[in-house]
Amino acid sequence: MKITRLKTWQVPPRWLFLKIETDEGCYGWGEPVIEGRAATVEAAVHELSDYLIGQDPHRIEHLWNTLYRAGFYRGGPILMSAIAGIDQALWDLKGRDLGVPVHQLLGGAVRDKMRMYAWTGGDRPSEVGAGAKALVEKGFTAFKMNGTPEMQIVDSHRKVDEAVARVREARDAVGPDVGIGIDFHGRVHRPMAKALLRELEPFHPMFVEEPVAPEHLPCLKDIAGGLGYPLATGERLHTRFQFRDLLQDGMIDIIQPDISHCGGISEGLKIAALASAYDVALAPHCPLGPLTLAASLQLDAVSHNAFIQEQSMGIHYNQGNDVLDYLVDKTALSITDGFCAIPQGPGLGVEIDEAFVEERAKTGHRWRNPVWTHEDGSIAEW
Repeated sequence: MKITRLKTWQVPPRWLFLKIETDEGCYGWGEPVIEGRAATVEAAVHELSDYLIGQDPHRIEHLWNTLYRAGFYRGGPILMSAIAGIDQALWDLKGRDLGVPVHQLLGGAVRDKMRMYAWTGGDRPSEVGAGAKALVEKGFTAFKMNGTPEMQIVDSHRKVDEAVARVREARDAVGPDVGIGIDFHGRVHRPMAKALLRELEPFHPMFVEEPVAPEHLPCLKDIAGGLGYPLATGERLHTRFQFRDLLQDGMIDIIQPDISHCGGISEGLKIAALASAYDVALAPHCPLGPLTLAASLQLDAVSHNAFIQEQSMGIHYNQGNDVLDYLVDKTALSITDGFCAIPQGPGLGVEIDEAFVEERAKTGHRWRNPVWTHEDGSIAEW
C-alpha cells in the first residue's frame, strides 16, 4: 500500500480537515490546524506531502520522524500542527485497514468512558453562574470558564475582585462537588497572578489553566508554591522536549497537550507517558473539531493518568457549524451524564461526511482571534 494523495478542506467555524488516500482505496482523516492560522498549516501539510507520497502509510513512527527531522528546522506551532493532523490521519488509516480502533493498536483501553467538561461564560466571562448551572443540569460534573478579560501587567485590585466574584458566583451556583476549571488564558501577568492565584483558593478550583503565558512558566516557582489546588498548562507547548522541561520544573500538576498541535497521537502518547513518570495528570486541550476530539479520546483510552477531556460542543467560537455536524453517525461522540464512551469504530472511531465537508468548504472561513487593546492603546493578551 502506498500513499497517493493528501486532500485538505477549510471548514466552518475555524477548522482544517485532512484526508490521506492510498492506491488500495484505504484512507484516513486528521485535523491539522492552529486556530487563526488554518491556511498556514494547510500550506505546511502540502509541503510535507513531498515526504509522504509513495510511502507505506503503516510505518507511522518512521514517517513521523521523517516529517520532524528531515526538514532540519523543527518544532513550533505550524510544523507540529501539520505533523499532528498527518499523524492522526495515518493512525486512522491503519486502524481502518486492520478493522480496529486506534486504542487497540496502542495496547488496549484502560477505561471504557471518559469524563468530559464543557465551556461557559465566553471570552469576556459573564453570566457564569447561570451557564454553569445549565451544564450541570445536562449531566456535566465539571466545566471551564475564563477567569478574567484583559488585564494589564500591573492592574487595579478591582480586576482581581471581579475575577474572584465570578468564580464565587459559579461555585455558589453549582455547589461544592462540581469541578471548576478557571482559564487565565495567559492574560494574567506575573504581578497580578501572584495575587489572583491566592485569592481563588477558598473556591477549590479543579485547576487554574495557563496561570501565566507559556514563556513565563519559570516564574511559577516563585509565585505559586504551596497552592492548595492544581495548576494546568500545555496547549501552547508542541513537543515532548518542551513538556520535559516543564515537568522537571515541578510546578505543574496537569498537562494539556493539544493532539492537533503537539505532533498528534504519536507524540501525545510520549508526552502522556513522560507526565506519568512525574505523577502528573493528563487533560488534553480540545476546543476544536470532531477529529481532534476523536484522536484525544483514543489517547485518553490508553493513558492511565488521563482524568478529564475538554470538548467544544456549543462553545462560543462555533459559529455556523458545530462538532457533530460533520459526522455521519453523531452518536459516536455523544456525551451522556458527563461522560463520552471511548469510540470503538475502526481508526479514530468516527466517520466524516465527506459530501458535507465539500459543501461547507465552499464557505470556508477566515477565523481570527479577537485583537484586544488596553485603555492606553497597547495590545492586550487575548
